[in-house]
Amino acid sequence: MTGGAQKKPYTLTIEEVVAGLDSHVDGLEKREAKKRIVEYGENKITQDDANHPVLIFLNQFRSGLVYVLIAAGFIAGFFGKWIDVYVIGIVVLLNAVFGFIQEYKAEKAISALRNMIVPTARIYREGELLKISAERIVPGDVVLLEEGDKVPADIRILEVKELRVNEAPLTGESIPVYKNTEKLSEGVQLGDRKNMAWMGTFVAGGKAKGIVTSTGDNTFFGSIAKDMKKVEKNAGHFEEKVNVLTKKMAIFAFSGAFVIFLAALFTGPSLLYEIEVFEKPLFAAIAALVSGIPEGLPAILVIVLAAGATRMAKRNAIIRRLPATETLGVADHIVSDKTGTITQNTMAVRRIILPGEASVEVTGEGFIPEGVFYRRGEQILPMEEKGLDKLLHIAEICNEAKLTHEENSTDNYEIIGDPTEGALVVLAEKAGLKREVVERQEKKIDDMAFNSKLKVRASLIERQEEKELYVVGAPEEVMKRASKIRKEDKVEKLSEKKREEMLFRVERMSGKAMRTIALAYKKTGSKENKVKEEELKDLILAGVVGIIDPPRREVSRAVKRAHEAGIRVMMCTGDHKETATAIAKEVGILREKGEDYQEALDQEELSEMSEDEFKESVRSVNVFARLTPHMKLEIAKALQESGAIIAMTGDGVNDAPAVKQADIGIAMGVMGTDVTKEAGDIVLADDNFASIVNAIEEGRIVFENTRRSSSSLITSNFAEIGTILTFLLMGLGLPLLPTQILWVNLVTDGVVGVPLALEPKHKDILKRPPRDKGENILTSSIIPYFVLMTILMVTLALFVFHMFSSEGEAKAQTAVFTVIAFTQLYNAINLRSISRSVFSIGFFSNRYMIMGIFAGVVLQLAVIWIPFLQGAFHFVPLSVKEVAFIAFITSLVLWIGEIYKYIHYRLIKKELT
Repeated sequence: MTGGAQKKPYTLTIEEVVAGLDSHVDGLEKREAKKRIVEYGENKITQDDANHPVLIFLNQFRSGLVYVLIAAGFIAGFFGKWIDVYVIGIVVLLNAVFGFIQEYKAEKAISALRNMIVPTARIYREGELLKISAERIVPGDVVLLEEGDKVPADIRILEVKELRVNEAPLTGESIPVYKNTEKLSEGVQLGDRKNMAWMGTFVAGGKAKGIVTSTGDNTFFGSIAKDMKKVEKNAGHFEEKVNVLTKKMAIFAFSGAFVIFLAALFTGPSLLYEIEVFEKPLFAAIAALVSGIPEGLPAILVIVLAAGATRMAKRNAIIRRLPATETLGVADHIVSDKTGTITQNTMAVRRIILPGEASVEVTGEGFIPEGVFYRRGEQILPMEEKGLDKLLHIAEICNEAKLTHEENSTDNYEIIGDPTEGALVVLAEKAGLKREVVERQEKKIDDMAFNSKLKVRASLIERQEEKELYVVGAPEEVMKRASKIRKEDKVEKLSEKKREEMLFRVERMSGKAMRTIALAYKKTGSKENKVKEEELKDLILAGVVGIIDPPRREVSRAVKRAHEAGIRVMMCTGDHKETATAIAKEVGILREKGEDYQEALDQEELSEMSEDEFKESVRSVNVFARLTPHMKLEIAKALQESGAIIAMTGDGVNDAPAVKQADIGIAMGVMGTDVTKEAGDIVLADDNFASIVNAIEEGRIVFENTRRSSSSLITSNFAEIGTILTFLLMGLGLPLLPTQILWVNLVTDGVVGVPLALEPKHKDILKRPPRDKGENILTSSIIPYFVLMTILMVTLALFVFHMFSSEGEAKAQTAVFTVIAFTQLYNAINLRSISRSVFSIGFFSNRYMIMGIFAGVVLQLAVIWIPFLQGAFHFVPLSVKEVAFIAFITSLVLWIGEIYKYIHYRLIKKELT
């Protein structure tokens, strides 16, 4: 909502903006305000309603596997096989409950977009200052902004007194922006529109009056909300691959059931009892359906994802949407924000330039007042260095920032006040100065806050009955006002040559993305206890410090690991191009390339490109700066159109549309806004880029464990259908009933499927390139293994059937059931790795597998030895000797599997996982 203004408000004078909005500097008339609230609507962001919990629950039944199971349940119920119906129903219900819990947690996330709106605001109506609900603000209202306020709408500044606004939620720039009233030319980028204040940003200091130019959906913040609504989140990579697997298994199950139905029409009676001619084939088909469907697969997949999510949480990546756990494993691009993710989101002094002396380097992390001072690579004691000691005293006193920390904490430090001034306080405290001690010796009489026109701040100090003026500010301004320099313990004249030398050193420091601050002082004989502008001359330059938001210590190594893993790392930030480039070089995102290589592009350069040029730039350039939220979104789309799977990070509102668009949206948990957290699939608990790379490693482990678990279940299904079909074709009847098959699939498969889901990594999987995004969970390369295991399991089943058939049909069927159960336990051991011997990866390295094998054996013995279970499943007991014999001969599955791995993957040198 932009009232009647035809041009963009930042391009107009104050008079033109006020006239264009048909308002007055004293605010709207109350009657006019009531009309406008009807015309423009309330100042709030429109949001869609969340899905009802019932709909979320019902949505869990939209699965091919579930459809097949329900169909099998109906057929079993028609013929009165109620145990089968109950077991199938429990499986379907548990699967739905698992899915509902995860999706409902996401839906319960707070309506973060609404929370960005200020509850109340102070406005002028007919010259009277009122406090009203921010939702009642309209275009043309005049708003009062003071320190601590959240900006309630998009506002053109009318009057200003040292107003500083933190625009990090919209632009990503960590340093508060000084505002003014000067009109700007068309096309100035968002972060440089210094005569505007934007909804959702914060007033860090100063005071201003401004006129509302846009409200609600028509604010810049509202445009971000619109972009988010337009983003349609496609089915994730994992969901797509599971759907492919489901369809294949459904086709396999129905095809097998149909073949077995036909076979059953021409075979003799059931192994256990006679069944009517038409009922018998259908009952056999149900058995085949149950055999062909991996009933435990939905639960196992949830466990695989949940286990991966748990491991990620321990590495500071909190999963909001479980399938994203696996999708990380196929990501081939990380598109990262800079501030707070790659950098520490703190301001720290890295370098000190002293006139005529070598630079001093300073170490340390964040706002923790611990660090070491170095000159020419050798450690120095800063307070014993003449010249440096004076600079440190000025840094401690000439500011209003305060360093605080929680009791009983060694590293939880925070700055209250301007972060740049905070960096000076931390520098002094690293040298051993404590404010409470210094202030007893150097009493501050008066203080002049930073003046945006003079570009300096000053403090009047009294020490030992003498007064001194401490000055901090922009180097070029301070040096204009300086006539001398302090060199060691002497004061010398500041010649033009020395001035140029200092400015050159400052320029080099700025080229490395450092914010430079000069510190100076002078003795003053003024009798007035007040800082006066005319006194800010003939200063003695103490030195210049270089301040930067330093990269996190772990990031360089994490970027290197990402590159080794074949992952392209990009930086998209709202900060300046020079700063972004310097940080990207320091952490390794930018690497040496040819002369024509474009290091970085900004919003303006991208906006002037054709569509083809834009797409080519996105494919080749790794650093993008000064971006608007919409441009970040366009970059994400262009990468996806080129076939990339992207993990996009962000913390501010400006990042939310792109985070939502990405294949894996990653929000910052510490500094991130609720908007971005809600848009993301993953939240980083430590806002650290290194945690993203760790999460990708875990994502790759999740895929491998998904493949292992699925392979185990499906090998069992192949063997069961193969056994049923073989027995029917040989006229031996139905070897296993549906309930018996369900027992094997749910219990036996479950106790080893879960350990496979928890299999630890075997080697550094980040040394491999990302998988092809088209690669399915199961590929044709594993079919020979399936066929081999199926033939072996069927052969063993036939062998024990003939061995025990003389002792009765029930005994033979119990023996076949035991063979199927034990072969699946051995098969699970095989599938801990399809390419490496289980003995080379460590037979006992997965303690869950050992526990699972033990549980499987116990459950198998229980179902054939406990009378109640015997009767329910139509079994007779086997002796200990008979069970031991079956356990021995079925171990062939393990040994033949080991031989297969050696021949197929060692001699042919082919690796699957």
